Amino acid sequence: MQNAKSKYAGTAHPENESGQSNSPGLQVIVLGPTGGPREDRVTGLLVRSTSTKWSSNSVVAVDAGTLLCGIIHTLEPCDNNQEVSTQGPFAGLQLPHNNAPANATHVFRNIIGAVLITHPHLDHLSAFAINTPVLEAGSGAKALAALPSVVAAIKTHVFNDVIWPNLSDEDGGAGLVTYQRLVEGGNPMMGRGDEKGYTRVCEGLLAMCLGVSHGHCKQRFIAENDIQRRMSSVTYGSYPHSFEEQAGTGIVSPELSPGLRVPGKEGWATVESSAFFIRDPATKKEVIIFGDVEPDFVSFDPRNSRVWEAAAPKIVTSQLRAIFIECSYNDDVEDASLYGHLCPRHLIGELVQLAEKVNELKYPESSMAHKRKRASAPEVLTEPALSPRSKKVALAGENGVQRRGTARTKRRHTRARLALEDPDEDPERASPSPFRAPDDVGIDLALAESSDPLTTLQWPEPPLAGLLVYIIHIKENMCDGPPAGERILRELQAQGKAAGLGCEFHVPTRGESIFV
Repeated sequence: MQNAKSKYAGTAHPENESGQSNSPGLQVIVLGPTGGPREDRVTGLLVRSTSTKWSSNSVVAVDAGTLLCGIIHTLEPCDNNQEVSTQGPFAGLQLPHNNAPANATHVFRNIIGAVLITHPHLDHLSAFAINTPVLEAGSGAKALAALPSVVAAIKTHVFNDVIWPNLSDEDGGAGLVTYQRLVEGGNPMMGRGDEKGYTRVCEGLLAMCLGVSHGHCKQRFIAENDIQRRMSSVTYGSYPHSFEEQAGTGIVSPELSPGLRVPGKEGWATVESSAFFIRDPATKKEVIIFGDVEPDFVSFDPRNSRVWEAAAPKIVTSQLRAIFIECSYNDDVEDASLYGHLCPRHLIGELVQLAEKVNELKYPESSMAHKRKRASAPEVLTEPALSPRSKKVALAGENGVQRRGTARTKRRHTRARLALEDPDEDPERASPSPFRAPDDVGIDLALAESSDPLTTLQWPEPPLAGLLVYIIHIKENMCDGPPAGERILRELQAQGKAAGLGCEFHVPTRGESIFV
């Protein structure tokens, strides 16, 4: 039964000594794994600490494109007047009602303590707005936690008595929703030690939010909206992950704070999204859940590197065991048509950055991470195709040298260089890229530009071994043939193996339960 499917990132059963470091500490239930266009399975996840035993306010929802209908779908096998769910992701949950809709409403009202929203696009928010009226018979306002820019957008454009009634407890609203504005990069006034910056978001869970970029768009900058967009997500500039602290690195500039206009690109603004670090303090286990995100390689406002900086030491200590991240399209899609999303070549490029940071922490004196070699092709069911962009670059690089011919370092470096300097994909794209690399490490970017599985990297050991990468927000193709996720998964597995990353890629299904 699909609803009952569970995966474990650890070796122990979730109910066995959940406080021990070798036992799963977190459960993630995937209510909506896709990026549309079907409205019943767009992005929505539930996260809880296994130590809380389904107590009141012990679950957070991360994004809510799908929420109540996803819970109903997952609970339907238990629609038989059981007192306690005995199967599926909600095993152990007390069921006070006789049918799935009533029990799902109980979960929303009483078990979910907060809803974390990565960004205000409808496929990540619409279910929360539509579901909120059922809170009327509940107790207390439901917390919507997000960056200030995201809250401002939701207040202005959703709960505004025009698009939807103002159900919030601000500006004279109905009081069913309360806004919790998160500090971008973590609040240094919260927590101690390795939990510094984390905020309690529900019973048994802490969270820290880092902003990421989800492409760019043209916006009209009138005075009132400009002030709204300038509401800083950073309250305290002294915290290591904040904008101000990172401004000197070239990764994030204070002038590019969330939603502001892009310097030199009049009328363009970056679209802010989020990456949530969610932590179980009892076992110190963590997961990262991304909203929609674009690669730093093509971004006006590259911010993913800050996430990898924060993630790397947690991987070294085995605290971070799983990443949920989008990969919306396969590698046939050109950069100009990604619209702020990832495809396999770019996701691998991002994970290579993470792997390098992990490797630097494990082997600070080692230079092996920068050595490159050519390896035989890994076995895959079907050969992943080069994207149109990569085909152009490959042909330009060596005047038609065949992909499976003799490889030369010069070709690899030329290919990476041309990929960085190619101006025709997007006339609005910022240039040069802040991730432009010297020729001796150019293959990292070549790998990100191509699904060619022959290019490989060498590490002292696979840097991301044991890390599970769950692919969400896949755009369904809605046509005959295999699901879009099958090809995306093959491309990721081939390129990940070639890069020697060591992580495992999975495409979760609707209603799947994952223990970390």
